[in-house]
Amino acid sequence: MDQSNLIKPMLDAQYPVIDYGKGVYLYDTDGKEYLDASSGAITANIGHGVKEIIDAMHEQAKKVSFVYRSQFTSEAAEKLACKIAELSLGDLNWSFFVNSGSEATETAMKIAIQYWQEKGTQTKTKVLSRWMSYHGITLGALSMSGHTGRRARFIPLLEDFPVIHPPYCYRCPYNLEAPDCGYLCAHELETVIKRIGAENIAAFIAEPVIGAAGGAIAPPKDYYKVIKEICDRNEILFIADEVMTGFGRTGTMLASEQWNVKPDIVALGKGMGAGYATIAAALVSDRVMEPILEGSKSIMSGHTLSANPQSCAVSLAVLEYIDKNKIISEVDSKGVYLKNKLLNLQTRFPVIGDVRGKGLMVGLEFVKNPATKEPFSRELALTQRIIQKAQDQGLLIYPAGAGTNGINGDAILIAPPLTITKREIDELVKRLETTLQFFSEKYLNLAEEEAE
Repeated sequence: MDQSNLIKPMLDAQYPVIDYGKGVYLYDTDGKEYLDASSGAITANIGHGVKEIIDAMHEQAKKVSFVYRSQFTSEAAEKLACKIAELSLGDLNWSFFVNSGSEATETAMKIAIQYWQEKGTQTKTKVLSRWMSYHGITLGALSMSGHTGRRARFIPLLEDFPVIHPPYCYRCPYNLEAPDCGYLCAHELETVIKRIGAENIAAFIAEPVIGAAGGAIAPPKDYYKVIKEICDRNEILFIADEVMTGFGRTGTMLASEQWNVKPDIVALGKGMGAGYATIAAALVSDRVMEPILEGSKSIMSGHTLSANPQSCAVSLAVLEYIDKNKIISEVDSKGVYLKNKLLNLQTRFPVIGDVRGKGLMVGLEFVKNPATKEPFSRELALTQRIIQKAQDQGLLIYPAGAGTNGINGDAILIAPPLTITKREIDELVKRLETTLQFFSEKYLNLAEEEAE
């Protein structure tokens, strides 16, 4: 392809042209095979080319693919909302369908603010969040994101919503270990609330497991218990950003269940359509919906393609496929198997400073010195080079932020389709081992010398 009119992530890069996918594998037009160890962008939860989903697409397309949500509802949308309520914990019974994770978190923010307005409190307009977080690329979602690199170009347009440290135990800002730390990073929220005033704060948003901004940072046992107690005590809603972790990625329907916390609002996406359709959702509890139902009876948000029947039918088919095949029940054992394999690699490759995560969402952080946790220089661009070398080996992995500020560090996410087999996990680790062997024996030392 000599000339392209497509704006790609890197305009001067050459990207392989993908031809088709099957299971955990993708194949380009040259016939090269790639093991999709990141589910694309932690999206293809049930793998590629699943016949049941393709059939559901076809059946819905024969009926109708689009209706506008202010004029009609559809059987597909109604059934999908019912299915999500059935699968979700607590009283999270209401779904607002949108098209992307960014739209889902921004809709969640708007609903939180409207909730307080409907209750007669007009001052609660701020949504607090953590540093080393990523909630989306639209301006509202980016305002909530503590992703320094992605905020940089747009700071004049953004709100200062990130306020506290993440639960980054590998690089604890207090140099302590849980639970003896007393969850000081969680208690920071109380201090910030006192400074800003609870009367000005609508909600606090967090990813149960930090994804792109932190490389699968999972908090210690009682972290979210502390966070939720602080939110409840100060009459602040808790929003769980489960765009990446929802629908079984960590071994439960919602990752929030891993810490026995019940969010007031949940943002969903990615695995909701598993890459087969563009769809996401804000999932809202009965408690949050109550004053809206008794008041304006309308949520001030929406998009042209919200709740379109084609995407809803596909998402419903994905969730029914997951349910029917009991896919989530196997995630924990597969995750343990994968993590143990990666921990074994860590003993052989000191460049792996930390192996962390939940279920089939595992992060590797790379360090120059495992004893001091010293990161590599930014000029080395180690993460991108490892990703490129892995792709050369037919392995797709995902870049993630790391380091004390989320920038000066290197990490990757390994999050294959939930349908991956143990034999395929063995193949995944084998290809990763080949990649790391290359860096350890040849490229890394040379690159370090050049950087110095």
